[in-house]
Amino acid sequence: MTTVSSTLPCPFDTEFFTDPYAAYARLRAEAAVHHLNAPDGEPIWLVTRERDVRAALSDPRLSVNKAHSTKGYKGFSLPPALDANLLNVDHDDHLRLRRLVSQAFTARHIAKLRTTIEATTHQLADSIAADGITDLAVAYAYPLPVTVIGDLFAVPETDRLAFASWVTAMLAPDHPGQVGEAIGHIQAFLTSLVADRRHAPGSDLLSSLIAARDEGDRLSEDELVSLAFLILMAGSENVQHLITSGMLTLLQHPQQLDELRASPALLPDAVEELLRYAHPNQMAIRRFPMEDILIADVVIPRGEAVMLCLASANRDPDRYSDADRFDIHRKDKSHLALGQGLHYCLGAALGRMEIHAALATLLRRFPRLRLAVPSHELRWRSSWRSHALRELPVTAN
Repeated sequence: MTTVSSTLPCPFDTEFFTDPYAAYARLRAEAAVHHLNAPDGEPIWLVTRERDVRAALSDPRLSVNKAHSTKGYKGFSLPPALDANLLNVDHDDHLRLRRLVSQAFTARHIAKLRTTIEATTHQLADSIAADGITDLAVAYAYPLPVTVIGDLFAVPETDRLAFASWVTAMLAPDHPGQVGEAIGHIQAFLTSLVADRRHAPGSDLLSSLIAARDEGDRLSEDELVSLAFLILMAGSENVQHLITSGMLTLLQHPQQLDELRASPALLPDAVEELLRYAHPNQMAIRRFPMEDILIADVVIPRGEAVMLCLASANRDPDRYSDADRFDIHRKDKSHLALGQGLHYCLGAALGRMEIHAALATLLRRFPRLRLAVPSHELRWRSSWRSHALRELPVTAN
């Protein structure tokens, strides 16, 4: 048993935000576990290899509850009205909250949304210019999941993009003060939305959660608002960026793009490979050991923050053959992009459907779609948690 401290320079430098995978490769090669400081100054234990990440995701000794932190981990320092969600509770509380919303995200229920989602992709595709340059992120990828999850919660259309912009500012701020401002906007908006819906309930998911709170007392008020926050945030953020990163990946692999156009039946496999290869979410939610634990012969003390690097695990050559190669024909589809175990992504079925529909519409309607700028000129968000494009300029002619 050993302790470890990375001898490499801090990986979260300027180059990292453009290509984090090169940094992950260096870290994996040196050690399975590194003790370093995150960009926000928090000391973390970073786990990089697929075998260890997969095992840790299902290890009951690793808690997501910050109450188990012995170092005063703060993260985003969310108020209780946003923090009491599925990402911060374990076991019985997690299952209780998850059961309240799981029915809305089953594959059977999501299948009923297919026609509406496909219609939305076509409506948004109409805004892609036949001539000139279109920012595919702004015109297409961002509005789609915001529309879908907004419909599930009956969020007023005029408020949807504002909410998404606050989430972006929280996760990838342009200046430090922007995080607190965004959190304040999000809390005020959701508190007002719950109050309005309580006064005039409907058939939407938020109305169902309010009924569970007010009639069945199955969750607290903070849990109610926090659950709405998590679903609205996760239901828009990752899908937005996977559509843009996914389309970029396909444009950079024209032979496989041509295969997909010729054989649309390959698209479900391509979506799984994109989840492995280009998912924006770099890390699983931080965890805290409830006792001293051993990961890859490294002792991690009780209560210290552990980050499981999903993006690194998904590119681990000890797990995936030619791991840095994008391959829509890859047989091994057991990636970790959506997590594993108790905290497996609640919206996995919905996310897959949205990504499939978004890409299918683009491939069918824009056979000449291509990048409008060289790949090296694309701008990426300066976030170590999410590898996401700021824009994706394309031309369709």
